Amino acid sequence: MILLRPKLSLALTLASLFLASTGQANPALISAAPSQEDMRLYDIATAPQAKRLEDDVRKLVNFGTRHTLSDTASTTKGIGAARRWIEAEFNRISTACGGCLEVITVSDTVQGKRIANPTEVVNVIAIQRGKTDPKRVVMMSGDIDSRVTDVLDATSISPGANDNASGVAGAIEAARVLSKYQFNGTIVYAALSGEEQGLYGGDILANYAKSQGWKVQAVLNNDMIGNISGINGVVNNSTVRVFSEGVRFVETVEEAKERYFSGGENDSASRNLARNIKALVDQYMTNLDVMLVYRLDRFGRGGHHLPFNKAGFPAVRVMETNEHYDRQHQDIRTENGVDYGDVIEGVDFDFNAKLTALNAISLASMAWAPAPPSNVTIKGQVLPSTTLNWAKTADKDVVGYRVYWRLTTEPEWTHSRYVGNVNEFMLKNMVIDNYLFGVASVAANGNTSPVVFPGAAGAFFN
Repeated sequence: MILLRPKLSLALTLASLFLASTGQANPALISAAPSQEDMRLYDIATAPQAKRLEDDVRKLVNFGTRHTLSDTASTTKGIGAARRWIEAEFNRISTACGGCLEVITVSDTVQGKRIANPTEVVNVIAIQRGKTDPKRVVMMSGDIDSRVTDVLDATSISPGANDNASGVAGAIEAARVLSKYQFNGTIVYAALSGEEQGLYGGDILANYAKSQGWKVQAVLNNDMIGNISGINGVVNNSTVRVFSEGVRFVETVEEAKERYFSGGENDSASRNLARNIKALVDQYMTNLDVMLVYRLDRFGRGGHHLPFNKAGFPAVRVMETNEHYDRQHQDIRTENGVDYGDVIEGVDFDFNAKLTALNAISLASMAWAPAPPSNVTIKGQVLPSTTLNWAKTADKDVVGYRVYWRLTTEPEWTHSRYVGNVNEFMLKNMVIDNYLFGVASVAANGNTSPVVFPGAAGAFFN
């Protein structure tokens, strides 16, 4: 769903349509475009509850430490007890919705720089299967594990309240909210392990997704979604950052050459996924501004969306705008009157609920929308007009397509037009050199897929 913001400086007239001989009805005869609103999303945007999130974060904090190398046998302490509780909670949600969730663990034994001895890293995931397009997957993830100053310290108290009980609690709460609905595509709620030791859990789940033949359309990695008080003294509960890769990690040399001459360095699937999230929040939520950060992650740092990007999947990081470094990766202590440690007092649960809602409406909209179009191409070199082509989506719920364009200096899509159920569209008297273009699939229920930029640079599915 893209919220359009008309700009008088770009007043463009689309004079006519060009339609290849596809046997489709002339889109010039279309009397009306489908609604761009799904009223259900307004309800979903207000459904996450701060009290439930607080209860879940407190439960996770009370396991003492959730370090990847901590106790796995205890029923009350360590990461083993934490992941079994998460699994039980997903199962309780599934029971309430008549078994709508398939709850499983996905694991592997790993060893590396921060894991000296072979260790089983276990992810807990809940799968809400789509009714008509079950192989197409959108995912929300958070990290189970926590740490203190020494990344190898597996025994000290490490509450990890914001980093990242807030993200895991958000995934659980999103499952509670969305399990009340049925979707076309599949939604996966993931609690990942091994993040602090080297992003192991994400790598394990990305490999599992490939082995299952999942068409992963979106991964929303939530890492710290509960703090509103920054180290810089700013206190703000109305902004959120969404980080996204610009150039795909898996781009080939040939694809890089094509992108170099044609553009697309700011239009990867991950970046257009981020734009889609912002547009949904602008439409369906209030008092929340999405800051699109055109960078993979914070400067020189990484998160659990990276393994999915490395696997070729569109993935972004959702997180608070104002970080407080005294409350991250710190032993609990007081020095010179300064309190250190990631304790529960640092989590604002109304804000936690707000960012959970961002995820819920994004997952729901994409799962109700058709799959993004594939094989999007563009032509118009040394011509007065620009023509887009694409492969029509097989989803029976698609009713048509919408083409988008913006100036090359614009950070978000500014203009679009619904063109009907066709696979080719000409923008007459629009020179290809001056704009960026894309296309999205449209459903009758008001949901639109993320925009797909032409070529390999913007493709959602490899």
